[in-house]
Amino acid sequence: MRALRSYGLALLAIAVALGLALAGERLGIGNLEIPLFLIAIVATVWYGGPGPGVAAVVAGALCIDYFFTPPLYSFSFERQDLVNVAVFVVFALTIGWFAARRRRVERELHRALDQLQEEVAVRTRQASLLDLTHDSILVRDMNDAITYWNRGAEELLGWTAAQAVGKCARELMQTVFPCPVEEIRAELLRTGRWQGELTKTRADGTEVIVASRWSLQRDADGRPLAILDTNNDITERKRREDDIRKLNAQLERRTLELEASNKELEAFAYSASHDLRAPLRHVAAYAELLQKAASSGLDERSRRYVTNVLEAAKKMGALIDDLLAFSRIGRAETRMTLVSLGELLREVLRDMERETVGRDIAWKVGASLPSVHGDRSMLKLVLFNLVSNAVKFTRTRQRAEIEIGCSHGASEDVVMFVRDNGVGFDMKYANKLFGVFQRLHLPEDFEGTGIGLATVQRIVTRHGGRVWAEGVVDGGATFYFSVPKP
Repeated sequence: MRALRSYGLALLAIAVALGLALAGERLGIGNLEIPLFLIAIVATVWYGGPGPGVAAVVAGALCIDYFFTPPLYSFSFERQDLVNVAVFVVFALTIGWFAARRRRVERELHRALDQLQEEVAVRTRQASLLDLTHDSILVRDMNDAITYWNRGAEELLGWTAAQAVGKCARELMQTVFPCPVEEIRAELLRTGRWQGELTKTRADGTEVIVASRWSLQRDADGRPLAILDTNNDITERKRREDDIRKLNAQLERRTLELEASNKELEAFAYSASHDLRAPLRHVAAYAELLQKAASSGLDERSRRYVTNVLEAAKKMGALIDDLLAFSRIGRAETRMTLVSLGELLREVLRDMERETVGRDIAWKVGASLPSVHGDRSMLKLVLFNLVSNAVKFTRTRQRAEIEIGCSHGASEDVVMFVRDNGVGFDMKYANKLFGVFQRLHLPEDFEGTGIGLATVQRIVTRHGGRVWAEGVVDGGATFYFSVPKP
């Protein structure tokens, strides 16, 4: 009956402390829970003894976790929460222990044994908290014999505490160390700590890789007593790391193969284009000679045939020239300097004056275009091709509108754009815009070889940027390219 009253006192004290703490929170007075629960625990130990005091500690810890530790109103024992609860429990038990010790002095000597037994029970309950964690925790003496084995170690390695305690840890788990054991023990004795990755063998014979942390315990005279060994399973993480390394190696090999293939294709394109120029010149030259020499003796149809041959030869010559220029972009060495995009654009607009004579074009150019690191001649070619496209595809407009500017934002790149109100394009074909010889409009409507945008993409890619476009059929188009900020 007396014991029930004592435990009732513990519950009452914790309930009063909880009520006061919650009331304090409502009144805007925070952080009262720990002092109030400590007072309740001290009162319980003083008047009810150690048993109710431990109950008060457990009840207080649960109340703190449920009512005051996020997430509220749930028992969520994360690792940090366990540390906080353990600190509270140890602090509360320490205060309770001092209160109980003072009480024992005032009581009769025969209660000393009961007090000792109660203390042993408290320590046992504290040790049982280690079984709540899923981490593998074991304690070894200085001869490597296991003296403690928690439930997490049993779950990870397969042996029960009865099977493991007393055994040599290295022999039981066939531990593979990253370096000689003597070096590890020397560091542990010198610093009191060691951590590293170990390979252990489970009870079923399978291997597990763990991140192991050792802490050395010493006695009052500084002599080493035991080693606390905590292990976390990282087998799956190491497997993923190995997979990533293999994938990176494969990617590197494929990248090298692709670079070699690209170089071969560029060399082939350059060689083929270069070698085609001479016979094509001969075709064009002899067609011109035939046109001049035999024009009077040919009928209208034959003359048209010769004219078609000449036009086709000129068109093929333009294709070959563009293909050679495209190949040279990939083979040319970039000369990186600080380039003013504003100055480049002014040069491009001067170069295009002849193409825009007689056209009604409303130019809108950004007031302050930035400077970037890049190859000046290549970047000028990018701007020339994009502006030239805008001029060409606004030819059907009575008044063309072309805007050139820079998009400012939090990006690490400088983003330039060229916007027009021309014929535009269907976005479902946007992936074809930057391919070699890809055209979205008929040759008789708009001249060109289909290499200009491919050249733009190759130059921008070599500068570490990207190029993309947005458009609407008969609603204009906007071309963007980015280069890293200097």
